[in-house]
Amino acid sequence: MVAVTQRTAFGVAGVEATDRFDATASVLSVFTVVQLLVYAGLQIPVGMLVDRFGPRLLIAGGAALMCAGQFQLAVADSVGAGIAGRSLVGAGDALTFISVLRLLPAWFPPARVPVLTQWTGIIGQLGQIASAIPFAFLLRSLGWSTAFTGAAALSVLALILSLVLIRNKPSGPRPAAAAAGGPESSLAAAWRQPGTRLGLWTHFTIQFPGTVFVLMWGYPYLVSGEQVSAPMASFLMTFFVTVAILCGPWLGAWVGRHPLRRSTMVLLIAGAMAAAWLAVMLWPGPAPVWLLLLLVSVLAIGGPGSMIGFDFARTFNPASRLGTATGIVNIGGFAASLISMYLIGLVLDMLYAGGFSNGNLYDLTSFRIALAVQFAVMLVGIAGIFRTRRIIRARMASEGLDLPPLREALARERQRRRSQRRSGGQEGTTGELED
Repeated sequence: MVAVTQRTAFGVAGVEATDRFDATASVLSVFTVVQLLVYAGLQIPVGMLVDRFGPRLLIAGGAALMCAGQFQLAVADSVGAGIAGRSLVGAGDALTFISVLRLLPAWFPPARVPVLTQWTGIIGQLGQIASAIPFAFLLRSLGWSTAFTGAAALSVLALILSLVLIRNKPSGPRPAAAAAGGPESSLAAAWRQPGTRLGLWTHFTIQFPGTVFVLMWGYPYLVSGEQVSAPMASFLMTFFVTVAILCGPWLGAWVGRHPLRRSTMVLLIAGAMAAAWLAVMLWPGPAPVWLLLLLVSVLAIGGPGSMIGFDFARTFNPASRLGTATGIVNIGGFAASLISMYLIGLVLDMLYAGGFSNGNLYDLTSFRIALAVQFAVMLVGIAGIFRTRRIIRARMASEGLDLPPLREALARERQRRRSQRRSGGQEGTTGELED
């Protein structure tokens, strides 16, 4: 939760950062792009480290780095100093999430891990509420330095709690270590597994639109482009988290019941996000609040939906390389996010320099044109999903596991439910969609 607070705090400070650092849109986007570049670049090394040393040490180290980064940003008065602070935040954030996910299979049975993974993401999203409401209030009321110093203090608390409370595994006899090669062989084996790559493309495709919206461009777009009031923009950011919280457990339970239909759910979410953005972009003039609520709702589903990528990593890899595989998956969404964030800022600056924006950097029409680059990024991810899914299904077929067409599977699921209702719910609860 604290890590997500630090990750998203800069997203509500975009307007103040423009004034503090006298930055253009593309320069401002570099703050978050560098942060995510550091985060994404450390995913595989962190995955290897957590497989070797365990989560506790890395979570504590991540909290220390994020504390240093937010304090650096609190005192920064130049672009270079500010970027250095966000780089430290990105490094600390990178140490945290994979390590937390690595704890789950060590403490809980496999059947519970999909739902608990969603709950982990949900608890993390509370940090987004912290950045959207109390942090934003501190920023407006007490100023830049006080707000970011307060954020740094949160990581001190996280550091203390992680050292006092976290244990890598339950006490008791240590299981026999699985045979494994060196880091290179672990990384190569994880990458060769098409399920790992399917997880990467899943995360790439449906995680980045919500991340781009919350971390960088959503708040300026709502306030300066759509002319939404600051309190309403904060409400929409909070609503984003609320929808993610409500959808997370349901998605986790659905994945647990229908593991062979996970990629279908991912593609449905991707299609819904593209349709929602298209509706907002084609609306004549500022979009009504109800349409913005719909957009935020659909984008929010992408957060828990992208957690399906980690479930691919878990089910297609042994425990000995789970951290490495999770790191590979986690690169996907953040690589897509940093590419999109920078391109959006670049397009905004180009339109402004060319006179298209009528002297307003955050003109609504310019914003919509810039945000449309997300469609191209999403198409790359969808192509990757189809390609890796085809490889996996071909392997399944060669092993004698044929996946029926979705329409047939849905019909069998409806028939099973009717039969279950007639028999008073005594039949098995595993859906036919798994077959």
